[in-house]
Amino acid sequence: MAIKIVAPLSHEDARKLRAGDSCLFSGVIYTARDAAHKRLCDLVARGEELPIDVKDSVIYFVGPTPAKPGQAIGSAGPTTSYRMDAYSPTLIGLGQTGMIGKGKRGPEVIAAMKEHGAVYFGAIGGLGALLSKCIKKAEIVAYEDLGAEAIRRLEVEDFPVVVIIDSEGNNLYETGRKEYLESLEK
Repeated sequence: MAIKIVAPLSHEDARKLRAGDSCLFSGVIYTARDAAHKRLCDLVARGEELPIDVKDSVIYFVGPTPAKPGQAIGSAGPTTSYRMDAYSPTLIGLGQTGMIGKGKRGPEVIAAMKEHGAVYFGAIGGLGALLSKCIKKAEIVAYEDLGAEAIRRLEVEDFPVVVIIDSEGNNLYETGRKEYLESLEK
């Protein structure tokens, strides 16, 4: 049974989630990829205000395609998350509680997640067209010049994700593999 989550995601709620939990997000999440993350972190380094409030935010690593008539957004599948690894610890330190993407995360990101109580969710790659049906509204809120990589504010309903790494550092990519290999030995 999927856990229903309403975003923004509080640190308290993020800490309740465990690696392997299936979740359905509703509420507001943001999009950003590496170019937008770099700009956000450059603002932080200069002590300037960010264009979005990252406290309790969930950021989806996606560069959606243009919307067709009658759609809020085009295909919106996850991008590879490690490209944000240089920037994620900074945003987590500012209060970001969730990230949605695909693939592994580096040790610095996991350490920041454990220290600050954040969670990494996986969305299934290759399902961008289906995932976009869960996005009810999309609007660019920063860096329009980045095109697909602009920061968008999304209103989502029952957006499916799985907790890959929880706030304690438990990693489904590691535990799932271990359980599978152990099952083969039996």
